[in-house]
Amino acid sequence: MSVPNIFDDLLSRKSLFKNKEILRHDHSPRRLPHRDEEINKISYNLVEALYGHIPSNMTLYGVTGAGKTAVTSYVCQHLEEKGREKGRNVETIMVNCRQIDTQYRVLTFIGNSLLEEHEDEEIPFTGWPTDRVMKELVKRMDKRSGVFIIVLDEIDHLVRKAGDDLLYNLTNINSMLKVSRACVIGISNDLKFTDFLDPRVKSRLGQLDILFKPYDAQQLQDILRQRSDAALVEGVLGAGVIELCSALAAQEHGDARCALDLLRISTEKAEFAGDEIVLSHHVRTAQHQIESDQIAPVISSLPTQQKLVLASILINEHTGLKNIQTGEVYEIYRQACKHIRQSPLTQRRISGIIQNLDMLGLITARTISRGRYGRTKEITSSIPKNLEAIPLMVESEEDLKPIFEHSYNHQSRLA
Repeated sequence: MSVPNIFDDLLSRKSLFKNKEILRHDHSPRRLPHRDEEINKISYNLVEALYGHIPSNMTLYGVTGAGKTAVTSYVCQHLEEKGREKGRNVETIMVNCRQIDTQYRVLTFIGNSLLEEHEDEEIPFTGWPTDRVMKELVKRMDKRSGVFIIVLDEIDHLVRKAGDDLLYNLTNINSMLKVSRACVIGISNDLKFTDFLDPRVKSRLGQLDILFKPYDAQQLQDILRQRSDAALVEGVLGAGVIELCSALAAQEHGDARCALDLLRISTEKAEFAGDEIVLSHHVRTAQHQIESDQIAPVISSLPTQQKLVLASILINEHTGLKNIQTGEVYEIYRQACKHIRQSPLTQRRISGIIQNLDMLGLITARTISRGRYGRTKEITSSIPKNLEAIPLMVESEEDLKPIFEHSYNHQSRLA
């Protein structure tokens, strides 16, 4: 008797999806609701490429999920189509600077994107001087004779890590090109990232700045309805599901990616449970999963001292303390260091770590004035209650029992 294949039952189930890919971030829809103004501004600049001229460099700002990458990809796709129709060579090269995060790697990626089969040598990922990579890139652009749109997505990440040498070279590339032309589009989640740039680079890159405002709840509903009509079987969404997904995402800075994730994972939860209708409790379950999936890897990858500080904050909260002050964190931190035989840092250094944890979104640290007693921080964790964060930071929770006891005793003395 043959053993049944474990996938037979799954494949025989009636799916709630028609096309799940439509609810993913990298799907390019035929229409982008509520981004007409931004599309028009970018298109008005890039139309110069169809005349063989140099479009202005651009910087697109906005919070995560505001549609910056989607709009840029959408406009550039239409630009390339019109270029082929008019016999103009217009090419877009999109680089994710969070994944490709050094000047050498970015230049290599762009150069190898222009590789002519059987003609050019592939640029190695290490080993060449940067000026040689730059010369090879210029040579390949001129050989193809066209206008190149270089899109640097999450450029703020690269600038913070590697400086602005790449932007200096790319915004100066037209002075080296003989036949072709190029412009640079920088996409950033950080409105202040240009503060890190040399004034010359800043002026060259910021020839045209476009701000993408966050979507509001009603706009997110329109986006989800458009996508769900094509992605989901008709009638599987219960009353209020789209509204709830949109409201939750609007609270998270109007993030369309978050809204799409919520709807997709909610539907997966319903399908896995064998339910025929997606309901609000599926959305709540999906929200908890997304929050945990986003935060757990960040906590696990923290350096030891940052884990100790974060654990000290969570232990204080666990023992009933609210609006924790820096001194209270430091007291538990010192005990934690003593327990695991780590040398404690100074309280000044711990203040810097608290600031970094705040930037990562793991805590909220609010500076308050205590009058003649100076200033201090009130600290609250931002970690979802359903996420067991402390086990991510220690090998065994048994190790923390003495520290919990010290925290209880310390608070009793304060009381």
